[in-house]
Amino acid sequence: MSPILIQALQFLLSLSLLIVLHELGHFIPAKAFKTRVEKFYLFFDINFSLFKKKIGDTVYGIGWLPLGGYVKIAGMIDESMDTDQMSGPPQPWEFRSKPAWQRLIIMLGGVTVNFLVALVIYIFASYAFGDAYISTKSIKDGYEVTNPVLLDLGIQTGDNLVAIDGQTYDSFQELRRNLITAEQITVERDGQQRTVTLPEDFLGQLSTGEDISLFELRFPFIVREVSDSSLNKGADILKGDVIQAIGGTPVRFFDQVAPILDTLKNKKVPVTVQRDGQSLDIPLEIDAEGKLGIYPGGSYNRFAELGYFDTVIREYGFWESFGVGMNKFTNQLSGYWLQLKKIFTPSTGAYKGVGGFKAIFDIFPDFWSWQGFWSITAFLSIMLAVLNLLPIPALDGGHVMFLLYEMITGRKPSDKFMEYAQMVGFFLLIALVLFANGNDIYKWLFR
Repeated sequence: MSPILIQALQFLLSLSLLIVLHELGHFIPAKAFKTRVEKFYLFFDINFSLFKKKIGDTVYGIGWLPLGGYVKIAGMIDESMDTDQMSGPPQPWEFRSKPAWQRLIIMLGGVTVNFLVALVIYIFASYAFGDAYISTKSIKDGYEVTNPVLLDLGIQTGDNLVAIDGQTYDSFQELRRNLITAEQITVERDGQQRTVTLPEDFLGQLSTGEDISLFELRFPFIVREVSDSSLNKGADILKGDVIQAIGGTPVRFFDQVAPILDTLKNKKVPVTVQRDGQSLDIPLEIDAEGKLGIYPGGSYNRFAELGYFDTVIREYGFWESFGVGMNKFTNQLSGYWLQLKKIFTPSTGAYKGVGGFKAIFDIFPDFWSWQGFWSITAFLSIMLAVLNLLPIPALDGGHVMFLLYEMITGRKPSDKFMEYAQMVGFFLLIALVLFANGNDIYKWLFR
């Protein structure tokens, strides 16, 4: 199966699952409070539906525009902008006739379900798959640093990232994830530590730069394949060989190779490789551009076997997985909230990195992994819940905002006001969608 097709299937399956569950979160309390639900749709059905069937008072269907989904609740001004239903007197089965506390529960149902879905996924994924991570304590020779922003701050390859905002991490993956919202980092070089304050627009600079890498693991040069155009196409070099020296100069990391080759252009030199526990010297040619024409490869497991870092594997019992899953949920939620806060703070420039559907699509790997799929789905569920809580009238958060106002003041906003608010929120939401997807297009065309 095509890698792109695998990505697309994961993307559609994950979003469809989350959308249906989100809308169920509205549907179930609406039915429980005897509120009529006229439509329950996956995707939007502008002008026509791919599928629809009426059961009772509700039409269940699948639309053709995969930008979300909705439930149409009677007596409520929503994204359908059906104002005709509001012209008559309120009916007992309508949303507007229900007490404010019931309407609040109905509106909060979607995000509540999304939070619960993420929590349940983290719990059962911890039990089913456990955790595997790279130990930061096992990384002895620092990280590879190529990003101009970090280089300008005096950080260089070989520096070890010790702490983020004063906090240390056992897992390299956790370290990388928290680096996105960091304000200060502590690095170590030659046994000396120093704390570096990141610029306020750090995320903005990363988003607009050509190099978006941060602290990367340093890998050995393991041969994956020899290019067909390489001068070394017929040489005795095999997949899996580990290059240990070039022209007598030791090579431990792949990032050391380019500077060495740059001084040996148009030369034929002995290259020492490790193969099946033995060291072999193989004469290889370096072209005029300082290239061997050999592609690197290898896996984390192979790197760990060679002693570059340690991979820690943890398994959890059923009851233990509840605490582990809750911890993952709260960490992911707080981390995403910090990212969102930076996005809505213009001085950080983080808004430049906002992505749309392509950015979400790219999160999924081009191979099928249930562990990866559920991990991404849990994160997207949190993202969907948090975004829906934004106080924009077209979103659940906007309705909640007006309901809280009604419950506190005892005054209900008029239907005309809600209609105008919904229109403003709808156009604002469209603008945000266009901006996010416009960023995707810009990056695709110019980066």
